[in-house]
Amino acid sequence: MAVKIELSDEILSTFVPVIVYWVFSGIYGLLGYLESYRLHPKGAEDIENVASKAQVLKGVLLQQIVQIGVVFLMMQVIGEEGGAPPPQPSFLVGACQFLIAMVVLDLWQYFGHRYMHVNKFLYKHIHSKHHALVVPYSWGSLYNHPLEGLLLDTIGGSLAFLVSGMTPRTSIYFFSFATIKSLDMHSSLYLPWNPLQVCFRNNVAYHDIHHQLKGNKYNYAQPFFVSWDLIFGTHMPFTVEERKGGGFEARPLKDM
Repeated sequence: MAVKIELSDEILSTFVPVIVYWVFSGIYGLLGYLESYRLHPKGAEDIENVASKAQVLKGVLLQQIVQIGVVFLMMQVIGEEGGAPPPQPSFLVGACQFLIAMVVLDLWQYFGHRYMHVNKFLYKHIHSKHHALVVPYSWGSLYNHPLEGLLLDTIGGSLAFLVSGMTPRTSIYFFSFATIKSLDMHSSLYLPWNPLQVCFRNNVAYHDIHHQLKGNKYNYAQPFFVSWDLIFGTHMPFTVEERKGGGFEARPLKDM
């Protein structure tokens, strides 16, 4: 006898972004063998990064466990009585909710991220953990101190969901997209044919500048737009040039 298993939108919205994280991490890992598109020489992450890949793996898994717990509890609180899913809005309304969520998440993460740099105590004890990855790679994008992950990613995502008014089903697409965008930004792969890098100025090269010493106090914006950096004067202009020996490198255009 066949057993039919139905997964609610709340369950899917909790676990699908985590699955997407590891599936696309694998894809970017395979693309990393295309040395002609790398922003750093192959093997640079093993030489320059302070955190080992074993530490990164443990940190990412811990953050995802916390993320799953918080999202699951939130979905239980807002869930409809009787288990009836809320009606899906029209495409236009859903698109507006998507955009609102992008703006809210960007705003929350910009100011939270910037304050983590400005406050010396928070940078030393919290945010420096993420910057242990001098050479970023995709599956390390969630490598943060647990408190930072909770405040910026999990709570920020929850606010974007609540303020936008999107349904759990819409949130599956939104958080999967946000996950892929974050992985792309940390992939260290400059792919001219990648639509995420063509359509968004806040791309892998933009964020690579932030991980460099000269750009450490610039290019805070993540994960979608560069608007807040431009408005508040923390935008670092840069150029992407071909690296001698193959590949590319992102270079700041001004000395600070």
